[in-house]
Amino acid sequence: MNTIGQILKEARLKKGFSLTKLENLTKIKREFILNLENNDWNNLPEFPVVSGFVKNITSSLGLSTNNVNAILRRDYPPKKLAINPTPDVGNKFVWSPKLTFVVGISLLLFLVLGYLGFEYLKFIRPPELIVVSPKENEQVLQNKVKIEGKTTTDAILTVNNQPVILDQDGKFITEIEVTKDTKEIRFKSTSRSGKVTEVVRKIEIEK
Repeated sequence: MNTIGQILKEARLKKGFSLTKLENLTKIKREFILNLENNDWNNLPEFPVVSGFVKNITSSLGLSTNNVNAILRRDYPPKKLAINPTPDVGNKFVWSPKLTFVVGISLLLFLVLGYLGFEYLKFIRPPELIVVSPKENEQVLQNKVKIEGKTTTDAILTVNNQPVILDQDGKFITEIEVTKDTKEIRFKSTSRSGKVTEVVRKIEIEK
């Protein structure tokens, strides 16, 4: 019983084709053709590729494609199919419900921890304090001075030791009384954690 390799070789020689000529006709490397003729399956690729080679060669040699393919399936060793069985299947990324759950929990933890971290940093750092009025070395013509500015919303603000009410945005605008001996306006903002920010503005009382 002739093997697939013997059939292909006999047909090639009968046609008077060299390996090089058959290579040029089929565009299949001569070493693959030689491995086929020698039934050297260890040096040939997977069955689908070999089947394509055989169809191309049988067409060039004028053989019956169906008959030759049947002999190829008979001769091709089954163990060859397991040499590299779908190598990428095990490593192929698949988005599963379990992965969705893990990613969702991870994202939720990240957001929660990020929020807690932000709130902690906000809690421990000194409060913001911006003074718009009075300006440094501002001249005061009367016994009241307009104070205006902004601080952290939950801070406690005092101006020259007098408590000042903040609006919902942490802004303040009011007037405080001064005397001819008043040299400065001291703003003190204290956070919930006890951190303090102070701004001092010198003023000049016109006599």
